[in-house]
Amino acid sequence: MRTRAPALHRTGPSGWGLALLIALPTVAAAWLTLSGMAELLPTPLWWQALVATDIADPRQLLFRYAELPRLAIAILAGAALGLSGALLQQVLRNPLAEPTTVGTFAGASLALTVATLYAPWLLVHGREAVALAGGGLTTLAVLALAIGRGFSPVTIIIGGLVVSLTCSSASALLMAMNREYSEELFIWQTGSLVQNGDRVALALVLWLAGGIVAAAAFIRPLGLLDLSDEGAASLGTRPAMIRLAGLAVAVALAAAVVAAVGVISFVGLAAPALVRLAGARSLPARLVWAALFGAALLWFTDRLVRILPLPSEIPAGTASVLLGAPLLLLLLGRLRAGPVRGGTMPVPMRTGPRPPLILLAVILALAVAAALFFGRGAAGWHWVPPADLAEFLALRAPRVAVALSAGVMLGVAGTLMQRMTGNPMAAPEVMGVSAGASLGVLALFFLTTGIDRPGLAAAAVLGALATLAAITAVGHRHDFAPERLLLAGVALATTGSAVQAVALASGDPRLDFLLGWLSGSTWRSTGADALAAGATAVLVLALAPLTARWLEILPLGDAASRSLGLGLAFVRGALLLLTALPTAVATLVIGPLSFVGLVAPHLAAMLGFRRALPQLAAAAALGGLTLVAADWLGRTLIFPWQVPAGLLAAFVGGPYFMVLMLGKGRAA
Repeated sequence: MRTRAPALHRTGPSGWGLALLIALPTVAAAWLTLSGMAELLPTPLWWQALVATDIADPRQLLFRYAELPRLAIAILAGAALGLSGALLQQVLRNPLAEPTTVGTFAGASLALTVATLYAPWLLVHGREAVALAGGGLTTLAVLALAIGRGFSPVTIIIGGLVVSLTCSSASALLMAMNREYSEELFIWQTGSLVQNGDRVALALVLWLAGGIVAAAAFIRPLGLLDLSDEGAASLGTRPAMIRLAGLAVAVALAAAVVAAVGVISFVGLAAPALVRLAGARSLPARLVWAALFGAALLWFTDRLVRILPLPSEIPAGTASVLLGAPLLLLLLGRLRAGPVRGGTMPVPMRTGPRPPLILLAVILALAVAAALFFGRGAAGWHWVPPADLAEFLALRAPRVAVALSAGVMLGVAGTLMQRMTGNPMAAPEVMGVSAGASLGVLALFFLTTGIDRPGLAAAAVLGALATLAAITAVGHRHDFAPERLLLAGVALATTGSAVQAVALASGDPRLDFLLGWLSGSTWRSTGADALAAGATAVLVLALAPLTARWLEILPLGDAASRSLGLGLAFVRGALLLLTALPTAVATLVIGPLSFVGLVAPHLAAMLGFRRALPQLAAAAALGGLTLVAADWLGRTLIFPWQVPAGLLAAFVGGPYFMVLMLGKGRAA
């Protein structure tokens, strides 16, 4: 890392601005806290409840063992996250770095989920060690993905997104296989600050104190990272070791927070960014003010969610995401980031002639036939006997048709997006379009009491279109730069995850349906679903070839495209719209967890289909083949139980995405 990283534009120094930034949420949170405590317990009884709690008085018990620990944990967790975010931004020279965006939270959460379900003995002496191991591994994985591109902010954020999505799919699968423990795990993962005693707060005090001492010990070497690596080394320091030490402290603080209260996202992003904008210039000032503002921000957020007129309290972690994701969108305009264009991904290509498209069609037809007529039952593997054909087809045909149609649509959508942006890492799942469709479905879930298929379809399409409108607005201000579109997708995908967590922790009786849909299961597919998905896939296959000329020209770059007569705004807008419909329908019928839109175009390129029209056709066939195979495997691998097709596809797509990023980094 030899160059200065992109940074936020800085305003003039303002001590009053920093004081005001801290004072506003602190005063508001203090007033709300005092008011709430006074309603719970009369003020004259506060001291008695603190030092000599009357166990016969439920109000004093709640005050002493619920309200006060919750107040303490909000302040401690906020301070730890603010300090962790400031350290990560300094170490990585990345103004968008924080435990969420670099994958720390996802790894810690997955590790604790695995330990809770399968190795609870690891948690006997506390959750912190397990969370630290998981968060450390995923953070190192994200850095490994970004090392080939000089740890550029965009690459780190995208790597963090794909690692987080992969971990999320793993967590969803584990919880789907352990339904009896799912509700508790969902509530914990949303970042609930509810406490039952002092133990968690006292443990977090020790971790925060250790983090403060360690940061203070490294304050001068960390400050030298503002220089180039050569400049820091000339002063007798070892930049790599400094970064490793700072990273270890930041990850330890974040893991301690996850172990204590679950995932609290974006506080680590908001606190350092806002104190920098308010005038904190030096590293010591940023660390101190970020910790203070993080404490004030999470404290205020926690008190705010408790007074909102909602049927149930929104967890503070979810509320922080809903506040932080818009902040990430606002900060995009202040991020100077190099482009991530680059034509095609450096993946292995065939040296011989490519296979004919008819061969892919034959393989796809054979896969569909196997999915329909071959499977596993109580008597073992078998072909469907003719006498039972009608019965089996009634059950299997809708889900096979849905999987096939969804794969075709996502394969086409991914090809369109990659060629449109010139970015081989673009896909409906990465750009937030799938998240937008799922947000539409979840909005309908909250606003209605039934499950209406036409309503769900309309909500998914509207959600995808709204997402594309937001992404287009961001892209229009930056000439549709691919990195801006991808980062906007990160924010929207994260928002979708937060809303999903709220829905899953709500206790709604429709939770079973929602859990199956989010995991990408096809077992509820009906004939109407198959008909709608099939019709949409046919429509997309008919319209996509009309864009072939655009798709051949766009990867050449903006200047070449304009010189060849393309109106870039119109062309990109039309392609975004053509992407929205199939993505929305595919998300509706297969769920949001899938990397088919990313993987299928690359598989087509690896087989030699590089021209636009052949790649569209090959990606469609390969996308359909992927989901049909995933659905068949999910139905048969652990019979009589089932693994959702979307999760299996995500398990393949997530690691494949990482391999692509590593290959791109080596070629850079």
